[in-house]
Amino acid sequence: MSSNKLLDQTLPIAPLKIIALESCKEMGRKVNDYMVTFRADSDNNVSDSPLYANYKSNNYLANCSCPRFGTGEAKGILSESIRGCDLFIMVDVCNYSLTYTVNGHKNHMSPDNHFQDLKRIISAATGKARRITVIMPFLYEGRQHKRTNRESLDCAMALEELIAMGVSNVVTFDAHDPRVQNAIPLKGFDSFDPPYQFMKALFREVPDLVVDKEHLMVISPDEGAMHRAVYFSNVLGVDMGMFYKRRDYSTIINGKNPIVAHEFLGDDVAGKDVIIVDDMIASGGSMLDVAKQIKERGAKRVFVCTTFGLFTEGFASFDEYYEKGYISKVVTTNLTYLPDEIYEKPYFVQADMSKFIALIIDSLNHDVTIGAVLNPTAKIHTLLEKYKNQ
Repeated sequence: MSSNKLLDQTLPIAPLKIIALESCKEMGRKVNDYMVTFRADSDNNVSDSPLYANYKSNNYLANCSCPRFGTGEAKGILSESIRGCDLFIMVDVCNYSLTYTVNGHKNHMSPDNHFQDLKRIISAATGKARRITVIMPFLYEGRQHKRTNRESLDCAMALEELIAMGVSNVVTFDAHDPRVQNAIPLKGFDSFDPPYQFMKALFREVPDLVVDKEHLMVISPDEGAMHRAVYFSNVLGVDMGMFYKRRDYSTIINGKNPIVAHEFLGDDVAGKDVIIVDDMIASGGSMLDVAKQIKERGAKRVFVCTTFGLFTEGFASFDEYYEKGYISKVVTTNLTYLPDEIYEKPYFVQADMSKFIALIIDSLNHDVTIGAVLNPTAKIHTLLEKYKNQ
């Protein structure tokens, strides 16, 4: 059964409202536009019921704000009623472009600031909304998901705090380790991956890409990304390889054991296009080193696909490696903030996730199974057939 038919045959659990915090305003507008289109084209007749008078609406976004005092303290304000609504709150904890003033000094918003603003809005809505779902594409403190020494478990604590405040579901993307959901075993936690959007963007930007074992290979840059590469290679029907990081465990720099070298395991990549799949680019050092090694082994072109393009050290290294031919394209989503300058880079390709998020919201609002509505394997196979028949 198609997703549209499945949604048309079910009632929403409550009127829909979406709150896009300041960090996520642009994405929120795109998601809202898709929701308006979805429901305008829907055959669902619930709009005839007074309980669902606003099912087909021109706007599902609710107004909110988090003004700050001169000390830097803040409060969350809802500017309209959300009583009885199925509320979805969107936040981008990595949007460092926003600023606020503390005693006359300008500060950039950190993930901690964004998380506090999220809690403020939840606090303003708790007890009024029928259900609260948090959509946090980059999971706050997701990389601090386990304890390897005497250290804090920030991600688990954050999830428990959200649930204690009345949140029913947490939706994220490509969680660094989805097992962190064990911290909230009785509540909803969904981590979605964007392989379909990656392939769609690649096929659009690289029309001569040949998808078979003789011309294409998928590479995991480390052990942690193995499951992504395995899925990609299986669904595309190509071979895969992986790098593993050799670390110096006698030294700790910036809280981590430094990487000594990347070692490769896999078949010969000579003459093949290579797709490197990972969850994020932070500084990009590891990804660029892997790309360089692959090119030195004779790979034809290197395409980097990553869910979160954080680029914490800027773009100078990526510009250099592109000019030297080590990388051809860098595909990343718009799930986190991307500075304006990245859109001018010849190697940058954006995978738009706004329609996908709108589908998730629509499905959850109707309480239908996510697996049946959002099946990336079937979508990728359809996309491959369409691409090969062009």
